[in-house]
Amino acid sequence: MISYNSLSDSELTNLLKSDDSLAFAEIYDRYFGLLYVHAFNRVRDKEEAKDVVQELFTFLWANHATIEFKTNLSNYLYTATRNRILNLIGRKQIHERYRLKLPEYIITSGLTDHLVRERQLAEIIEKEVQALPPKMRAVFEMSRKYHMTYKEIAEQLDITEQSVRSHVKNALKILRVKLGIIAFLAFILLNK
Repeated sequence: MISYNSLSDSELTNLLKSDDSLAFAEIYDRYFGLLYVHAFNRVRDKEEAKDVVQELFTFLWANHATIEFKTNLSNYLYTATRNRILNLIGRKQIHERYRLKLPEYIITSGLTDHLVRERQLAEIIEKEVQALPPKMRAVFEMSRKYHMTYKEIAEQLDITEQSVRSHVKNALKILRVKLGIIAFLAFILLNK
């Protein structure tokens, strides 16, 4: 029986290429801890370091028959670990860049959508206000657009405050029916 822990790296790689799972297990036992420390020193995260090394050994076993070791086994494993760490860091930087831009995009697109809807709603409301009878429309606009008091409107139009109150009340009733409750509430809130 072969004592795998006494074999050299080159002997283990030859056995690995010939589909020897025990040679793979010896390589794993021999290098996992060292590669983990190497990875942890770079990424400073235990789980990420472990994942990098696990991914390397998964790749090594899946491709053991076709891998060409241009250098010795330890150089190959350290280089492969370093490359995986660099890929991980690159992916993290890309994710961070997009993560930072995402709120800006969401806020911008949400704000744009909100402004478009607000403009459309304002146009609908304005159309309905313009459809009111002339005297009622004048009183309503003075009250809501120009924020005049009922007394000021009454004095300017030479009508009673009660007439002003009635015109505004009737205008609101008409708009509530024509615009529906949602648009009406939005109108009230937008024109405070």
